[in-house]
Amino acid sequence: MGYNLLKGKRGIIFGALDENSIAWKTAQTVHDEGGTFVLTNAPIAMRMGQIDELAKKTGSEIIPADATSVEDLDNLVAKATEILGGKLDFVLHSIGMSVNVRKGRAYTDEKYDFTAKGWDVSALSFHKVLQSLYKADAMNEWGSIVALTYMAAQRTFPDYNDMADNKAYLESVARSFGYFFGKEKKVRVNTISQSPTATTAGQGVKGFDGFISYAEKMSPLGNATAQDCADYTVTLFSDLTKKVTMQNLFHDGGFSNTGVSQEVIEKF
Repeated sequence: MGYNLLKGKRGIIFGALDENSIAWKTAQTVHDEGGTFVLTNAPIAMRMGQIDELAKKTGSEIIPADATSVEDLDNLVAKATEILGGKLDFVLHSIGMSVNVRKGRAYTDEKYDFTAKGWDVSALSFHKVLQSLYKADAMNEWGSIVALTYMAAQRTFPDYNDMADNKAYLESVARSFGYFFGKEKKVRVNTISQSPTATTAGQGVKGFDGFISYAEKMSPLGNATAQDCADYTVTLFSDLTKKVTMQNLFHDGGFSNTGVSQEVIEKF
């Protein structure tokens, strides 16, 4: 059941790949809450996923864009505002990829060309998205921009590899750009630090099932699902959170503040 939290609001959703992805769930939930949007992903990701199906379900148009290309992003922003009929109210950045992880290279044996590519896709792309929106003056006042992150930005999870560094950079961009977007445009910029979630991207990380199982045992409320994250994201897109900005918001069932749980003690 929707609450019409986003009635009349317009936006862009990056990164919907398939029905397991957080961006996919968020798009469906935004649609249920009355919001309209364009969907975007890299051309190669679009060939791998089922984004056409999501577009049909939500009555949305798709604009392919490489999030590492400023030219593509400028074009995306211009076309999105044209298609949607005005400035934007929300943007979701749900993009992450590590070539080192894909190639099975350890953190202590990175190939730095791979590192640079993963950083560009996973982290610098957020700055590029923000800059394209900022320069085009494409956001309405009190608009909201959200990127997805993970707690490996603060704590060590060895197999998360160079994605941990990417997420730390991503969170810093949200704070740094959030200042300027807030001061000059009254636009919010936040990151959501989500529980480990069984998405197509997440499952590429070595030992990911162990991440999920451990976090489930540690979290008083259990892991937040992709749908839980979509619901939380909608609250950040809504007018109910107009003074929340430059924050890294933990959405993890309490994991981030739990030292140890009884379940973990009993297991070990």
